Amino acid sequence: MTLVQMQPRPASADPVHRTLVEVMDAAGLQVCDDMSVEVALSVMAAARTGRLVLCDQDGQCTGLVTRTELSAVRDSSAYTDRLRLRDILGEQGAFTSPVATMAEAERAMCRLRLGALPVVDEQGSGLGILAPSR
Repeated sequence: MTLVQMQPRPASADPVHRTLVEVMDAAGLQVCDDMSVEVALSVMAAARTGRLVLCDQDGQCTGLVTRTELSAVRDSSAYTDRLRLRDILGEQGAFTSPVATMAEAERAMCRLRLGALPVVDEQGSGLGILAPSR
């Protein structure tokens, strides 16, 4: 067992200047972007989650999809059972670094109109998700 020491943050610390590694949620479910939309919706339902982090064959983060997005795709007239998650990513392939500040991430999320933003390391592996608290 490894002991971890936690240092309390001073009450005066400015939350805008905190880095994402301090505030991000765990990465959650990561799935391969060649998964079908229908299977992804089933995985989300079973895991009781509203989003999935997508990775390519090399484990590199390629984006994030939500249940709302996938449901809209499935209900559209263009839907086929051959449609893969990578086919619907579009602009959702955005992600950020764990050393970015909250202010930088918030600006990016507003500019791109994202509800959540994957946080990746230098190699492109998913570390977590920045999402508004509920």
